[in-house]
Amino acid sequence: MSAKRVGIVGVGNVGATLAFTIAEKNICSSVLLKDIRENIVQAMALDISQAANAAKSNTIVKACLSDEEFKDCDVVVITAGIARKPGMSRDDLLLTNAKIMSQVINSVTTFNPNAIIIIVSNPLDAMVYTALKASNYPRNKIIGMAGILDSARMSHFILEKLGYGAGQIEASVMGGHGDDMVPLPNFSTVAGVPLNEVLKDEDIEDIVNKTKNGGAQIVKLLETGSAYYAPAFATTQMVEAIINDKKEVYPCAIRLEGEYGYEDIVSGVPVMLGKNGIEKVIELTLNDNQKEEFSKSVASVQELVDTLENKFF
Repeated sequence: MSAKRVGIVGVGNVGATLAFTIAEKNICSSVLLKDIRENIVQAMALDISQAANAAKSNTIVKACLSDEEFKDCDVVVITAGIARKPGMSRDDLLLTNAKIMSQVINSVTTFNPNAIIIIVSNPLDAMVYTALKASNYPRNKIIGMAGILDSARMSHFILEKLGYGAGQIEASVMGGHGDDMVPLPNFSTVAGVPLNEVLKDEDIEDIVNKTKNGGAQIVKLLETGSAYYAPAFATTQMVEAIINDKKEVYPCAIRLEGEYGYEDIVSGVPVMLGKNGIEKVIELTLNDNQKEEFSKSVASVQELVDTLENKFF
C-alpha cells in the first residue's frame, strides 16, 4: 500500500462508492471525505471505515468538516454538484455546477497545492474547463473521468451482443462525455480480435448507439438519480494509476493543446497516467468519418464553454 492521501469532495453515491472501493483495495494510506452535508459525510466515513476494517485494509477513512482538515492530498476527486434528473440534459446543469466547481477548486487548491485533481461532476468536459480556468493549473494536473466509463459501457454492449468474451473485451471511446461521444469500433477488440471480424456492421452500429445513450438509460430506469458503480470504479482506476505511477493508458478528458488539431478545448482522448497526472497524450489515426464525429463532439463542448465565457467567467 502506498503512503499517499486521496481526497474526495462530494460523498453522494459516486463519491461514497469510490471511497469504499479505494479503501477496500488498499490503494492509499488515507481517504479524506468532504461534503457540505456534515451528517452525511460523517456517516459515510464511519460506514466505509468499518467496511475497510472488515476487509482488513490499512486505509484510514476520515470525514473532514472544514477546508483546513482536507489537506495535503496527492489526488483529489471532485464529484460535487447537482445530479442530472430525467428529462434534464447535461447542459441544464452547466451554470449551477460551474459555480459549485469554482468554489470547490478554490478551497482544494489552497490546502492541496500538489494534488492531481480528477473531475467527475457533470457536464464533465465543461467542468474540467471550469476547474482549469478557476485554478490556472497546467492541464496535466486536472483530468476528467469519462472515457473509461464510456468504454466500459461499450464493452458491456459488445458482451451483450456477442454472448462471450467477458473480461477480454477492449473498447475505445473518444470525444466529449455526452450524446456526441465517439465510440471507436476499429480500435475495439475481443481477445485481440478486431470487432468487425466477430460482429456484423449493423450490430456494431447498434452497440455505438447504445453506448452513446448508456448513461441516459440508467437515469431513466432509476428515475431519481444516475449511475454510480461504473463511474466510481472507472475513477478508481485513474486514482490507482496516478498513486502507483503505473503509466497506464486510459481515455480521459483533457484540455487539448494542438492534439487532433484543436486548441484550448476539453475533450476525451487516450492519455498515459502516472504520478504527474497526464504524462503523455496519445494521438490515434482517425478515419475521415471519425474525424467528423470528433469535430461535432468538440463543437458541442465549445457551445458549453461559450456559455460559460458569456455568463459565468
